[in-house]
Amino acid sequence: MRAGAWIVTASRVVTVLGVVVILGMLPWLSDRDPALSILRARSAEQEATEEALDAIRRDLGLDVGPLRMFWGWFTGVIQGDPGTSWNTGRPVLPGAVDALGVSLTLMSCAMIVALVVASLIVLPTLRAGLRGNPRRTGGAAAAAMTSMPEFLLASVLVIVGAVWLSFPAYGWNGPEYVVLPALALGLPAGGLIGRLLADAVAVTFTEGWVTTWTVAGFTRRRITGAVLRRALPGLASQIGLVMVAMTGGAVAVEKVFAIPGLGRTTLGDAQSQDLPALQIDVLLLLAVSAVLGISAELIRRAMLGSALRGGSMPIPSGVFAPSPRRWIAPIVAASVLVVMVVAGLPRDAYYSTREKFAPPSAEFPFGTDASGRDLLARVSEGAISTVSLSLAVTAGCFVIGVLFGLIPRVSRGLVEVTNAAPPVVAGILIAAIWGPSAGGAAVAVLIVTWAPLAAHTAALVEEARSRPYIAILPTLGASEARILFGSIVPSVLPVIMRHAMLRLPGVALALAALGFLGLGPRPPTPDWGLILSEGVAGVERAPWVVLAPLASLIALAVLAVSLASATSGRTRRTVDDTAVPVASATASN
Repeated sequence: MRAGAWIVTASRVVTVLGVVVILGMLPWLSDRDPALSILRARSAEQEATEEALDAIRRDLGLDVGPLRMFWGWFTGVIQGDPGTSWNTGRPVLPGAVDALGVSLTLMSCAMIVALVVASLIVLPTLRAGLRGNPRRTGGAAAAAMTSMPEFLLASVLVIVGAVWLSFPAYGWNGPEYVVLPALALGLPAGGLIGRLLADAVAVTFTEGWVTTWTVAGFTRRRITGAVLRRALPGLASQIGLVMVAMTGGAVAVEKVFAIPGLGRTTLGDAQSQDLPALQIDVLLLLAVSAVLGISAELIRRAMLGSALRGGSMPIPSGVFAPSPRRWIAPIVAASVLVVMVVAGLPRDAYYSTREKFAPPSAEFPFGTDASGRDLLARVSEGAISTVSLSLAVTAGCFVIGVLFGLIPRVSRGLVEVTNAAPPVVAGILIAAIWGPSAGGAAVAVLIVTWAPLAAHTAALVEEARSRPYIAILPTLGASEARILFGSIVPSVLPVIMRHAMLRLPGVALALAALGFLGLGPRPPTPDWGLILSEGVAGVERAPWVVLAPLASLIALAVLAVSLASATSGRTRRTVDDTAVPVASATASN
């Protein structure tokens, strides 16, 4: 095995072992005393004396020390016994497996929804290509669905289903209870998959062999099958990432719809500091994410077949240049946010009036919340804090991504594992260690957002090294450090910086999602996700309480998706006139 392959393998092994150690040492990493949390959970009235806390520590096994406790947990996991719950005293594995079954059922139904939606989006593109007019269609519908994060769409569906249509929206008591959650989880995934596939199919129809097959008299059915086989392998990895993201999205959907799945169970165990249950919950979530990612890669390899083994990988023919009209959506979304922020700045976000759940009026354009506070003021102040925190996180992601992108072999395992971990899982672990806070949410988003920038940096560095004027520098006596930091890095940094800034709205959405799940700032902080979460709790009594946070988050989501669409990769031509895609500033994780 070559030295490079050894380094990559070692990176993967060390990263996986690091994740296992973090999970096993969770009781010792937390800055909150687990004994005190368990005492409060068992009896809120009992005095927290040192004797009572010591008794609980002996009962939980915390008195044996971190190494012995970790080894006991690790060997127990290998033997199929990850421990007993600190709250109930029962084995944690059966309950976690039951909750996992509920989550897998929900995700399976959501995947059916996603496949149906993706098929409906790509069908017009296929028809246009078969008519000899290759172009992507259905972009507006796909963008609308993609722009709605799961926790946001779930909140909207609760209003539509529970308030307006009297549809069952809470619980897990029959087939009808899966409809709204599956839509909330499947529509964004289907919109994204359909959008990616429509782009790939439209580009494939521009390739010369399609014209040759058409002239030769091949049937439309056979051409369609060949186009899909040509387009799908390049998307398999990204579809796998969409499915991994669905694992994190299921946590928010299960919370909104009160579904007893693994995501909701994990949130509850994190809040109650039941760390043995939380350890197996997170382990199962990561295992599901890893299986989905590995399955996508195996499917990709199976579809490529001999092309992958023989090194004859097909080169994509390019992508369509963005239309100026694609800038309309981000401009409109940004304008909505600016107007809301400016209108709410003079108002007090913390002042509580006597009128709770006041409907929208001239005095309170978005009404008041359950505490009588001005919702417009809270959304406006929340925008300032969210954007400031998002900028700090984005800057950190840029720095870390560039540094790790310059050592791709060493960081390969870390990048792969990070891509397989939804932000929500990182948020749950950080909250279990530090408690819910804005800083903890920022760290959680930072942990999972730098990886795409690192992968993009590594790809650009590799591309730069192949350029003739860079390849000749060693023969001119230039050192490796001078080549890297004098020629390659300066050419890469502007592209990565644009990529990082395009991720800014997505970072803000991730922070809002953690706030919505109770993993971010605590009340009465005017955090967008927290405001929406509080509004959803009272939506049946006062549906307008969610208007302000929904409007701001929808505008932010549209901004995030439309920016990525408006700045999609352009096409360049090589000397032999074969179109190849330029590395896009919007490369996703």
